[in-house]
Amino acid sequence: MKMHDVLLKAMAKKITWWEAAEIIGVTDRTMRRWRERLETGGYSGLVDRRHAKPSDKRVPVARVEEVLRLYREEYFDLNMRHFHEKLAEKHEIKLSYTFVQKALQGAGLVTRGRKRGKHRRRRERRPLPGMLLHIDGSKHQWLNDERWHDLIVILDDATSEIYYAQLVEEESTRTVMAGLREVIERQGLFCALYSDRGSHFFVTPKAGEKVDKHRLTQVGRAMKELSVQMIPAYSPQARGRSERSFGTWQGRLPQELRLAGITTVEAANAFLRERYISEFNGKFTAPAREKGTAFRKTARADLNWIFSVQTERVVAKDNTVAIADQHWQLEKSRFRSSLAGCTVTIHQHLNGDVSIRFGPHVVGRFNANQQRVKAESCGKGGPMETVENQRQVSHRSHRPSEIPRRDSHFPTVPTIPLSLSRTRKANTRKPPSGSRRGKQGAVD
Repeated sequence: MKMHDVLLKAMAKKITWWEAAEIIGVTDRTMRRWRERLETGGYSGLVDRRHAKPSDKRVPVARVEEVLRLYREEYFDLNMRHFHEKLAEKHEIKLSYTFVQKALQGAGLVTRGRKRGKHRRRRERRPLPGMLLHIDGSKHQWLNDERWHDLIVILDDATSEIYYAQLVEEESTRTVMAGLREVIERQGLFCALYSDRGSHFFVTPKAGEKVDKHRLTQVGRAMKELSVQMIPAYSPQARGRSERSFGTWQGRLPQELRLAGITTVEAANAFLRERYISEFNGKFTAPAREKGTAFRKTARADLNWIFSVQTERVVAKDNTVAIADQHWQLEKSRFRSSLAGCTVTIHQHLNGDVSIRFGPHVVGRFNANQQRVKAESCGKGGPMETVENQRQVSHRSHRPSEIPRRDSHFPTVPTIPLSLSRTRKANTRKPPSGSRRGKQGAVD
């Protein structure tokens, strides 16, 4: 340890002065003299008077003690850059970043960072916003207690602008879909999505190997329906831009929530939406290389169907379908008396509602309490809009939900009455030869 570091630890009251004298290897009397010289002359009092004259830009000891006190008592959980900003903004202490860093490190209040690893080549940003979006989640004690939550963030590769940031209990298919749907509704459709190989993004047959792009997850199916390319990352270094962003989030958001007195997830998400995302973007957003945007507005009204967990089931003999311990009773439809043995698609929406489809028809709607919802209660454009209502929209960019029709679902029904069919068959019979009426019929 250097003598300068030992004296800073004693000033910060991390150790006593006689312990500092024992570490340096001097007597108590010498340490008392050094302490007096430090209080009266600052750091210049410790300079060997046989050496050159010390700098006039030296910082007073009282100012250094004030900086150490502020960090120790009030800003103990802020990172270095964040603490340096607070000193200038709230306390009007304008010291260089390097001086504050060395003072805190020398006092033992901040640990020295480890050396950087090997050199890596930086990947250039995309030229336009909307060409590539990063999505990732970070588990951390964001609320400054023993609870762990995931922060889901969606940012742009071209500008590092944050489009979505919310705290959730756990990153999952539903929470990821909620973030993607909100970004599409606000910004528009984008070109590609960059993520890790989590099970809700990709299917990885064997750990550590490439993903299977032919077996789609629920998120992969939704992105395919919207023509958005999904790109998997095979290492944390490949997601360096989002990883560095999370380092900034972890070094700032918990402290901002503590200073704002926020202790609940709901209040934290409101704080993010109403205030902090804009502040974060104002400090860390970079300009794009080219003017314009790659986002394209969408007029699709079926986002509620696309961003849902879809599962196929065979209807039981009692006209019920089930997933795990949840059962839904299907009523008699206008086009078929019974759906027993038919394959239906169960849509579990993000708001907890459930819709059941048989081909293009909605045969059942239920709310989060598994209570049936009448079709009349869901107006056009509502969360349960049917395919028939969607096809009434006349717009060039509109495209109905891409659910294939299955002709085998519908029974074969004669297009003409049976009696009329028999009459036509009788009239088409060949008349007896030599009959004038038969010849006329043949000519006709």
